[in-house]
Amino acid sequence: MGRSKPIFWRDAGMPYVELRKVSDGREVCYAAHSHAQWSLGAITEGQSTFCYRDDQCQVGAGDLVLINPDWVHTCNPIDNQPWAYLMLYIDTEWLTALRYQLGLLDAPQWEDISTAIISEKLFYQDYCRMASCLLNAQASLVSKQTAVIECLSDLMKQLAGRRPKPLPQVPDLLRKLAVFLDENAAEDISLEEMCLRTGYSSGHLIRTFKQHFNLTPHAYQINRRIQRGQQELKNGSSIVDVALTAGFTDQPHFQRTFKRVVAATPDQYRRALFNNQE
Repeated sequence: MGRSKPIFWRDAGMPYVELRKVSDGREVCYAAHSHAQWSLGAITEGQSTFCYRDDQCQVGAGDLVLINPDWVHTCNPIDNQPWAYLMLYIDTEWLTALRYQLGLLDAPQWEDISTAIISEKLFYQDYCRMASCLLNAQASLVSKQTAVIECLSDLMKQLAGRRPKPLPQVPDLLRKLAVFLDENAAEDISLEEMCLRTGYSSGHLIRTFKQHFNLTPHAYQINRRIQRGQQELKNGSSIVDVALTAGFTDQPHFQRTFKRVVAATPDQYRRALFNNQE
């Protein structure tokens, strides 16, 4: 298979979903990161290493991977072997509403899903049909909306009741620091200031923060900057403006970091929106 650029599909009529298609994963290598959305991916060719919080395994063609919002993960090629995948990113509020309407949640509040990998052929085939519909320029908006709702409804029903094991409770000081970093992602927050806010030494802060969030405080803040940058790019902002508002020193710094986390350039990610509207 020839190497190719990632494809990002979006539609203004369906702002709650985004699809990424990678035909040759040898071009894709991620740093540890998380998404604001719930993510559902299908390995369509080859194999890759899937690291999800503290677990690591191999996934291959025919497998689905399920990633909760804000759960740190990577999925990278094995020994530079070809692999391909599709990844759907779903807005958590929209998916929460769907699960609640289906009677799968007691309240309209997000609940993480414990299942990380599904290897059942039926669900894989349903997912691929849904993705094919989204990527079909001739398919109507209604047909695409229907395909997404049907696929996710069937999957959510199958997963109902599978709640993850409770995570260790985050110390209040660390939780407040994470909220502070969320709210000030674009600002340069020094390690010294973080230590003053928590009362921790620098070494203890880095170790305990990573224990609970799977990222160091600095990596956590960078991840939030990239998430903010993705949203602004989807809204049509220029790469130069996004680099500055997201908190990067300059455009090249933003581009390097964006590619390391998203495994695509800001231009590749941004252009998808406008291609969809032409």
